[in-house]
Amino acid sequence: MSQSPQAWAAQRPENALTLPSRYFYDPTLFEAERERIFMGAWHFGCHVNELDRPGAFVVRDIFDQSVILMRDRDGELHAFHNVCQHRGNRLLNETRGVQKGVIRCAYHSWCYGADGRLKAAPRSDRIEAFDVDDYRIPPVRLQVFAGGVYFNLDPDAADMHELFPGAEAAIRDAIPDLDELRLIQEDDVVVPANWKVIMDNSIEGYHFQLSGPHHVDLASLIDFSGYKLRHHDNWWTYGAPPNREATEAYGAPIGRPVEDGDGFFNIGLWPHNTFYQFPFSQCMGTFMIIPLDAERSILRFGYYSAHDRDALPEVTQASIRWMNEDLGPEDIELNVTTQKGLRSLGYDQGRYMIDAERSNESEHLVLNFHRLVHRALHGEDGAEA
Repeated sequence: MSQSPQAWAAQRPENALTLPSRYFYDPTLFEAERERIFMGAWHFGCHVNELDRPGAFVVRDIFDQSVILMRDRDGELHAFHNVCQHRGNRLLNETRGVQKGVIRCAYHSWCYGADGRLKAAPRSDRIEAFDVDDYRIPPVRLQVFAGGVYFNLDPDAADMHELFPGAEAAIRDAIPDLDELRLIQEDDVVVPANWKVIMDNSIEGYHFQLSGPHHVDLASLIDFSGYKLRHHDNWWTYGAPPNREATEAYGAPIGRPVEDGDGFFNIGLWPHNTFYQFPFSQCMGTFMIIPLDAERSILRFGYYSAHDRDALPEVTQASIRWMNEDLGPEDIELNVTTQKGLRSLGYDQGRYMIDAERSNESEHLVLNFHRLVHRALHGEDGAEA
């Protein structure tokens, strides 16, 4: 029988049992996560360089909400709901682009500026007491953090620097050319697994040398003995120095001396934003887990480089292909089979493999992540909210 929330919260890490399996498929718990975690979370929208000119926009969806991120003619960034204030029609259906003029609703041609203000509405001059200032699209909270543009549906959410103290410095230290990065490629994959199943898989090294050939390949590119997993309340890092004996990676020659910055680096920002740099890849990857329902998620793979798209180093191109065609599918298959297993009548709770040293194969980051989920659902002491 599953532990009570209070009993689960009181466990010692070294002998703790995992979250009960229902947390990974129960629709009621998922709805609670939607309201208590994601509706007040910071969501990565894009790199600031994707909004590098007036009218440039990116549209992001979370559940049934859609948000426009856009730069206006004065260079200011804005975020607002992707909905016309007349009859509720969605305004922009493309993921990204450049709006050269106003944003025109395709239904009745209401037109908005890049700041969400209504500019014109046909026949409004004939309507009693119609004031365009009354129909501005409601804004959405926006913040630029470590080169990324984030949005939050809660206007009173804490500032990202308060929530993630030290995280921006960690990203900039690992990726010095962060401000010069440009989007190379972005792919969305729907995975039939709970969002936490996917996150759990990404934040432990226990399976690296055990689960599949491409994970073994990744372990061979790093000094696995130096693999460190650290948590800082609402954010966490994991990574390792490069294997200094490596001469090729992802089937491509490295072609230069190994440098300190060639290691493996990952950083996660609660609850679902991950940024990483594969060994020798010379590019930053984004790994966004976007929940759809209790047992389906979107995995958004983004790739950013300071090199022009048509001048990417061979090893960078190879690393992107390898992630999309080899390691990514291998991980996704683990997500799918885990989700199926969590439904088994023969399983409810397992054991976190956490050693006293918090070693490179310890699952302490998984426990920390689960504690953040549990706290959001049940409060600090595990009492039912």
